Amino acid sequence: MPRATSERFSRAHKPSIKSAASSSKKQSTNEGGSSSGGVRNPIFNTERFGQHILKNPQIAQTIVDKANLRPTDRVLEVGPGTGNLTVRILEVAKSVTAVEMDPRMAAELTKRVQGKPEQRKLDIIIGDFVKADLPYFDVCISNTPYQISSPLVFRLLSHRPIFRVAILMFQREFAMRLVARPETELWSRLSANVQLYSKVDLVMHVGKNNFRPAPQVESSVVRLVPLDPPPPIKFEEFDGLGRIVFARRNKTIHATFMAKGVIDMLEKNWRTWCSTQNKMIDEDANMKAKVEEVLTSSGYSDQRAAKMSLDDLLKLLCTFHDEGIHFA
Repeated sequence: MPRATSERFSRAHKPSIKSAASSSKKQSTNEGGSSSGGVRNPIFNTERFGQHILKNPQIAQTIVDKANLRPTDRVLEVGPGTGNLTVRILEVAKSVTAVEMDPRMAAELTKRVQGKPEQRKLDIIIGDFVKADLPYFDVCISNTPYQISSPLVFRLLSHRPIFRVAILMFQREFAMRLVARPETELWSRLSANVQLYSKVDLVMHVGKNNFRPAPQVESSVVRLVPLDPPPPIKFEEFDGLGRIVFARRNKTIHATFMAKGVIDMLEKNWRTWCSTQNKMIDEDANMKAKVEEVLTSSGYSDQRAAKMSLDDLLKLLCTFHDEGIHFA
């Protein structure tokens, strides 16, 4: 994993002369408030990071409570903003590592705990979560910036050692795809990939008026518990199968595999596999016929991905593997 172009933030925030003069004319507020006179505090202009500050203290407390934190827990928080969740986590956990993209947010969070006992328990990393070197953690809590929703989930699921639980807030449509089940409208490649490696369930819905600035969409909170040990399935293989079958989820599996380019890709993978296994390549092999044979023997030729469970997808993947046909 490449190292983040980030820095550890421990110094007090030092505003510029211009901003200091401006701020002296404005009244600051706690927990995401706006300045007096109806002028919005520029600290909350976070749209460019896809970040929206959670301002409802009851919801913030509920999110922390749902993590069932222990006094020995080391917590990773992604997108802490001004710290409305962070201060509540610090009351319970042993320590918090907060990963924040916006230096202004990091500065506000630093000031919020400065001179308090919680200051020693907080470490802030400024930078891109996807690229950051993550420390050991037991629990992850995140009011997730929308543009890193999918990378965040898969970064967490690939993290070792495996953490205990994650309580994550996402845009509602994304959250509902995470928890979707087979034969429902939102069952997708994302649903299958995440549920192969974790148990995920819906915690609660959060209305957009609970944020500053208010986003265009509603949000939801999910609980994600990684399977430990994880299934012995190579993610690239399972995802490769999902990429094909969910491309047209309501078409038959046979039709999706007969789509342009799929057979050529599988034949290329098969030749690579034969080479790595020192197996003779039959130049007269008919990959289309081999694929149709696998689909028929597995019983999934006329099935549709929209109605296939995880077990169905795993069985189909294993049948392809038995014939030396791979997806990555």
